[in-house]
Amino acid sequence: MPDTGISNPSADAAAVLIVADDAEFAHTVSTRWQAERRVPAFTLVSGDLCPSIDPEAFDLAIIGAVRPGVLPSALTILESTGKPVLFVAADAQSAQTVRQTHTRTTVMRQNEGWLDVVILVATESLRSAEALARAQHAEQASRRAERHATLGRYMLDMLHTFNNALTSVLGNSELLLLEPGSLSHQAREQVDTVRNNALRMNEILQRFSSIENELRCIEKQALKDHRAKVRGAAASM
Repeated sequence: MPDTGISNPSADAAAVLIVADDAEFAHTVSTRWQAERRVPAFTLVSGDLCPSIDPEAFDLAIIGAVRPGVLPSALTILESTGKPVLFVAADAQSAQTVRQTHTRTTVMRQNEGWLDVVILVATESLRSAEALARAQHAEQASRRAERHATLGRYMLDMLHTFNNALTSVLGNSELLLLEPGSLSHQAREQVDTVRNNALRMNEILQRFSSIENELRCIEKQALKDHRAKVRGAAASM
């Protein structure tokens, strides 16, 4: 079954994969979802095509009735993606079997009102997955910021040491260049290259020091503003 294209999801809509050999099941689920505030993008495939699905192409999978023998492998493939998987069982036996063999799959029966339950569980699963993704992204960003902060602190700690070493290199290179005849033409060119690069590095250090001073001023001003707000709040009580 190809993508039905019956919904008009927004650009940031979730992607739902519906796996079923029964076209009516896929149509029923996707049509019912149109009544919800947030409608996902649907991809509808048969059980045989499940192995060819890109794990990054969907956020949640709903699997209905498929040919005998296909269900176990399809569920195993879907579970391996780490995405939420819902199985809608047509009978109690298949429901019990999947509960025992595929513990990462949420199993529901096609009892009265099953469609509303599927949509509700699927919606909440998508919300949970989205919240988890945001939390993981925030954690990664925090780790990057921590690494950058550690590097920044190290650079600040080593700034004076590096500046002293650079001053020595620059000063000695200039002394050598001030002594005519003490160096060959080639050696003078090499020392001059060292001096020029030392000057460039010194400019970078000066800029770094300037940024450090600017950040300190911003930090002091922010602290001053915060204290003023606290005093104002206390005075108004």
